[in-house]
This record gives sequence, structure tokens and C-alpha cells, in this order.
Amino acid sequence: MFFLVVNICIILLVVFSANFLYYCYYYTRPIQNNPDLKLLGRRLRIMREITLEELLEAGCHFGHQVTRGNPKARDYIFEARDNIHIVDLTKTKAGLEEAGKFIFNLSQKNGSLIVVGTKRQARSVVEEEVKKAKQQSSGKIENQIFYVTERWVGGTLTNFSEVAKNFKKLKDLAEKLRSEEERSKYTKKEIGLWEKERQKLALLYGGIADLKKIPDAVFVIDSHLEDLVIDEARKMGVTTVAIVDTNANPEIIDYPIPANDDATGSIKLITSYIIDAWIEGRNKIKNEKEPIRQAQGEKLKNKEEKKEIKSKSSAVSKVKDRRPKTKVNPSASLRARSKK
Repeated sequence: MFFLVVNICIILLVVFSANFLYYCYYYTRPIQNNPDLKLLGRRLRIMREITLEELLEAGCHFGHQVTRGNPKARDYIFEARDNIHIVDLTKTKAGLEEAGKFIFNLSQKNGSLIVVGTKRQARSVVEEEVKKAKQQSSGKIENQIFYVTERWVGGTLTNFSEVAKNFKKLKDLAEKLRSEEERSKYTKKEIGLWEKERQKLALLYGGIADLKKIPDAVFVIDSHLEDLVIDEARKMGVTTVAIVDTNANPEIIDYPIPANDDATGSIKLITSYIIDAWIEGRNKIKNEKEPIRQAQGEKLKNKEEKKEIKSKSSAVSKVKDRRPKTKVNPSASLRARSKK
């Protein structure tokens, strides 16, 4: 009886394992044969998922004091502990993922983005992440991501046509200072004034000097501090993504991310996630355009081959036409036959 039960268990185990392997093959075969699903799978593997433990370790849950809290941010507050608001990290995770999806779609549509972080804790993080995005994105596609780490100049969005003149002035000064011929025409004092002016403009507009139009979105670190950026973006219809602390109003932000905007770890974690979403969107553009470029290259090769074949055939026909034609005398051929 015991051996019978053991044999039945072994048979059932073999049957279930065979069915499991069959269903695994059956459901994964469409993904293996479909390149779009393959690309989607690669994208989902590359895009890392933020966990609540990571947010907790980075200090994203610490808010401001209760007396400094904004009443409109109470939906994002978990509790008050030791007179300090604690942010609900589940809503932080949801807001961050929603903002990441928006940034990914914006990058995929070849949109433009300005990252604004003028506080001391955010300057180095913003510069490092934006430079990483420009290096890792595809080179043939123009990368429309910019940053501001010093004072936000009023009117950058609402009076863009006038501010753009300073962009041109910065580029002209840089070209003059690089040219030895231009430097030789002026005195050292004048060149020194140029250099001071260039440094001043580069400090304010260095990260947005290549901006050609009003951006499609802005990502702001500390929406309470950068209230001027938010006001200008709302007036010009620019989409806003921002880290919103408990002392800020989340209702004026299109994609609020409730989190601590003072801790370096929190700023680093959220900014890197947003920039990674941007990079992934740019890489998807590159992957989609590669088959088109290959098809165009094959068409050009086929056209060139056809042209070469036509040119060779025309050259052969011309050579044949140039050969001397020998005339046959009928009387001579008759004499030769009679002799034989």
C-alpha cells in the first residue's frame, strides 16, 4: 500500500511539472516572437522599482514642523510625531511613479525639460544627474534637458524672448574669448571685462543657454522655495513636476511628489529616478529609429547597385557599337566555294 501511494505521488508530480513547463513555453512564446514585447520587457527590467524601504532609508518621510505645515498638504501626512509631520510614503511612491511615467512619455515624444534645484543640497545632485542624462542619451537625437542651479531669473518663461538675448550674448562672448584674432584687437582691461561678464552670464544661464523655446515641463526641487518658477510655469501652461514638502501647496502642482526636500539622500533618490525615466525614453527613440535607418540604408544600397549595373551595361553596349563591321563580298565567297 505504501509503495502504491508513493508511485501515485510520483506520477502526479511528473504530470504537474510537465503541464507547468508546457504552459510556461506557451505563454512566453508570443513574447519571444514579438520584438515589441521584447523591447517592453527590456524596458520594464531596466526601469527600477522604488520600494518603501528605499524611501525610508533616504529620509523621504521627514516633513517640517507642525506649526509650519500647509493645511492643503494634510492628505499626504501620515501622522505627527515629536511635533514633526511624517509623510505617507505610499503616496510618495505613487506620486513618484506617476511623475516617472510622465517624464518617460515626454522624453519619448522628444519634449524639453528644465530641472530646477537652487538650494545648496540640490546643486551638485542636479548637475551630476543632468550631465549623466546628456552622456547616456543617443548622440544623433538632440537632447532637450536643461538645468538651473543658481538663482532663477524672473521672466525666463514669461518673457522668454528677452531672456534669450542673454543666451546669445553669452555665446558671442565665449566665441570672442576663444578667438586669438579678436583678443589681439582689444586691450587686457577690455578682455578682463568680457571675462567677468561671461562668468556672470554663465552662472545664471549656463545650464539653459541652448534652450530654443519655452520648455514642455519643469522638474522643481522644493516647490515652496521655487514659487516663482511654479507661478511662471502655470501662466505659460508648462507642466510642473515637483518635490512637495509638508509646508507647500500640492494643489498647484500637476505631478506632486510628497517627500522631504531638504535631505540630500531624498533629493538624490527622487532626482535619479526622474532622470533615469528620461534616459529610458530617449533610448526608446533610438531603438525605434534604428530599423527605419537600416531600411533606408538598404534601399540606398539597392539603388546604387542598380545604377552600377545600368552603367556597366551601357558601357558594354557602347564598346560593341564602336567595333568595325567587316563587309562580306558575295563574289569572293562564290569563287571560294567553286575552288573547293
